[in-house]
Amino acid sequence: MLKIAYHPIFKHPLPDGHRFPMEKYDLLPKQLLHEGTCTKENFFEPELPEISNILTVHSQEYVNNLLSLTIEKRAARKIGFPLSKELIQRELIIADGTMKGCDYALEHGVAMNIAGGTHHAYSSHGEAFCLLNDQAIAARYIQKEKGIKKILIVDLDVHQGNGTAEIFQNDASVFTFSMHGKNNYPFRKEISDLDIELADQTGDKEYLKILKQILPELIEKEKPEFIFFLSGVDILSTDKLGKLGCSIDACKDRDRFVLQTCHDLKIPVQVSMGGGYSPNIKIILEAHANTFRMAQKIYF
Repeated sequence: MLKIAYHPIFKHPLPDGHRFPMEKYDLLPKQLLHEGTCTKENFFEPELPEISNILTVHSQEYVNNLLSLTIEKRAARKIGFPLSKELIQRELIIADGTMKGCDYALEHGVAMNIAGGTHHAYSSHGEAFCLLNDQAIAARYIQKEKGIKKILIVDLDVHQGNGTAEIFQNDASVFTFSMHGKNNYPFRKEISDLDIELADQTGDKEYLKILKQILPELIEKEKPEFIFFLSGVDILSTDKLGKLGCSIDACKDRDRFVLQTCHDLKIPVQVSMGGGYSPNIKIILEAHANTFRMAQKIYF
């Protein structure tokens, strides 16, 4: 059975006029239930994790400052969210959902998180709406608790996974692959193990050709025991924060290819949703829903 992390806190309210589209976290599970892609049994509710798991990735000082809401003003502005106790709890619960998703993926082949993909969170600071790096935390979790020795992170959000790259920059046990818009945020990028920078308005044919050539070769070379997939839908041409030119069909084909590859090679995969900022919420929901539809179709 497909297992999906969802908690009501994912739809954490922000002040009116805040540009981050939080409503998708509420509407996406409703859409999946309404159309019959999922039932209530597919969803599980993550909890507050042990702080020791967070500290495998993030510094003690940074975590203490988050928990006590004592982040200095300049660092808080870089995060972009108005900080609150509820927001910190939300980030912790997202990380727990990704960790528990790994347990389900090891059992069923795949698991998903309605939220997550917080790849701009560094070991000692947050930025761009990311406070804690959920997939990095989960990677350390399965290394420690499950004995996984080699991990591949496939980050296909339109923005480079700069925090993830920094966290694992000197760690050969976690290979970081980011395929993103060359001229998108962050404007000063970190160095992943493999960065593929795409020109503005890169469209369906070129995007899929590059991905379908690189990913199988990368898996063959690195031989990961576990894959994390960040399936941001901000690669769409309609996205207001992205500069690529892909269609919903191409985004769906991307998800199909990644998940089918993991399935065929019998490599467990955990999927976090990442970004999606099209002005029309219906486009965001359709693109994200396709990821869940593909997982159900391929695995179950």
